[in-house]
Amino acid sequence: MSRRIGKQHPTRDGRPTAVASVEGDRVTSVELFFDLAYVFGFTQVSRLMADSHSAMGVLRGLTVLALLWWSWTAYSWLANQLHADEGFVRGAMFTGVTAVFVVAVVVPEAYADRAGGLSGPLIFVAAYLVARLTHLTVYLLTSVGGPAARREVVQTVCLSIIPSSALLVAGVVLGSPWQVWCVLAAVTVEPVIANLTTWGVRSRISSATHFVERHRLVVILALGESTVAIGVGAGPIDIPLLTGVLLAMAIAIALWRAYFTELASAAERALCGLDDRDRSRAAHHGYTYLHLPIVAGIVVSALGIETAMAHISGTGAFGLFGAAALAGGAALYLTGTALFARRVVGVVMGPRLLAALIMVAATAVLSRIPPLAALGVTAALLFGVLVLDRLSPISVPEAGLRPTTLVA
Repeated sequence: MSRRIGKQHPTRDGRPTAVASVEGDRVTSVELFFDLAYVFGFTQVSRLMADSHSAMGVLRGLTVLALLWWSWTAYSWLANQLHADEGFVRGAMFTGVTAVFVVAVVVPEAYADRAGGLSGPLIFVAAYLVARLTHLTVYLLTSVGGPAARREVVQTVCLSIIPSSALLVAGVVLGSPWQVWCVLAAVTVEPVIANLTTWGVRSRISSATHFVERHRLVVILALGESTVAIGVGAGPIDIPLLTGVLLAMAIAIALWRAYFTELASAAERALCGLDDRDRSRAAHHGYTYLHLPIVAGIVVSALGIETAMAHISGTGAFGLFGAAALAGGAALYLTGTALFARRVVGVVMGPRLLAALIMVAATAVLSRIPPLAALGVTAALLFGVLVLDRLSPISVPEAGLRPTTLVA
């Protein structure tokens, strides 16, 4: 990890400053520590969906995942502009990660308060707002970027946080069944407003290397959830279980290869080749927004894997819930990576979009076959996509040119 050594000094108006990031800076140990709360958060989201075993439970899990994602992206942008391991910002990162960990702990009670103790939904929303307000406070109290840049960022963050926060609080007040719809509205309105208000804003990617590395790491964290799911649903060791473990690991490896083999490095080269304004827009769209379906796809497919492993020795039908999670999660992941490739690299990955449609269409079939067979079919489809990808490697034009390569 490379970093510049600097000190925190108060400005003339008494505002604390922070050390600005520069091109070539890498992810710091503070950020790695920060991400640990999200590892637990992803696991709790899977638990929330698995416990309900219903479409509404999946919706609740995805809304919680989206809340975690918007908080993570907020701090990823912050750490890209200011060193996360320097004085004031470091303290904010520790405050934020503590609040996010509380959010993760309360996830099982985010929508249904358990008897006794404090109100789960209230603590969930309060801890989440502490994390977001701590992020906002850093921009309010630091002077990196100058007054004009700070004012633009603060305005942008406030315009997106205020309505989403109001919806979250309204959800707690109204309770079930309205809370889930209030949270869904909150996680939808925030990116819409943020996207509209970032046009013309001076925010820029201080280090493309750091920004790409942060998002690679969060994909790895999500993939870790898919491997954990293999063991969570496992029973006594036998031939079907061992076969299921191998197939489940094959799925996790295929998901890894679909992102890291060529796409991640091609996206980094493409991002580095853009000017400041285009780079910022590409980062917002390709990483901040389109990495949510990528991470969500991994988490949902992990739910399908866990469901399959819990009944891996059975010869009965897999069931619609498990099949929809397994196939739907993989389809969402492939669609997310294809859209990411189109936005950042400028390529159309047709095989991935076609495979996503096939997986959605095959859900009914997967629900009627044994879990072991469902894992096998999913693994085969994913590796089939990878073979087609290899037939048309991703290429990135020279820096400064907009890529237009078509991957058939």
